[in-house]
Amino acid sequence: MAQAPLTPSGTEDEEEPPSMAPHVPREHREQHGKDAPPGFVPPMTAEDVAAVEAVLGYDFADKSLVELALTHGSFYYPYRPGDTYERLEYLGDGVLTCLMSREVFRTYRTLPPGPLTRLRAANVDTEKLARVAVVRGLHRFLRHKAPQLEGQIHIFIEEMCKYPVHSNGLLDPPKVLSDIVESLIGAIYFDSNFDQEEVWRVFRNLADPLINLETLGKHPVSELFEFCQKTRRGVKIVKDEWDKNLKVEVLIDGELVGSATYAQKKEIAQNRAAKAALDKLKETMGQIESEPASADVSDELDIAGNTKMSVKY
Repeated sequence: MAQAPLTPSGTEDEEEPPSMAPHVPREHREQHGKDAPPGFVPPMTAEDVAAVEAVLGYDFADKSLVELALTHGSFYYPYRPGDTYERLEYLGDGVLTCLMSREVFRTYRTLPPGPLTRLRAANVDTEKLARVAVVRGLHRFLRHKAPQLEGQIHIFIEEMCKYPVHSNGLLDPPKVLSDIVESLIGAIYFDSNFDQEEVWRVFRNLADPLINLETLGKHPVSELFEFCQKTRRGVKIVKDEWDKNLKVEVLIDGELVGSATYAQKKEIAQNRAAKAALDKLKETMGQIESEPASADVSDELDIAGNTKMSVKY
């Protein structure tokens, strides 16, 4: 039987944190027996299918779609790959983008395309959907044999607690988490004979609360450039050394203000470096504002040159 869904903090209510061991159906545990044929891949149990349906709040006419939507390519190792969730993921991605576009368009009647796009993206991007998978416990049903995946999910659960709503590019969630949410949505879309209202009902409940204008954060790089433009500072993000030392640096008026190191993705290192620089600048500005105003400081701000913003690759 599947374990209870996780809360946003990554733990079950009033219980100790759950083990990050993958959910292994009974048939899977038995497949190594002498009677199992070569390449045998066990189906999901009816009990597990019902548990997933309970999380989704949807009763599938074709129960096999649940199994397909949760089967990663690695699950067949070391045998020849079979059917995976990829086609359903494609379908779910498309319908979610369409439905979220409709939702923000209807909700914010006078909002221009730029903010509408950011709202849509924040609600269906990799991190948001990965959070849905973890909070609802869907990751426990993922059928895979990827050796590093459980550790990556564990790290994501720990780190997402630092950002209750969204990290805006500071976290690197395992993409497979968002994949299975999209594939399950795609499975519902197909099973319901392409009923968009039914799909929206399910997703709206799964993703609650949706990110709105009040909770929509700013991407750290965008915020850094906006801040420096307002304060007339020059910004340069240097990341041409990342291939050597995995580090990205932020220079403000030629001086090193922030840096970050991250091995998996250069983009994450850049975002974290921008956040570090932004925090440092805000801290410095706060200290200046708390001190008595001086003619020297005012003159320096008045005569500062135009902001020069560039990214060096």
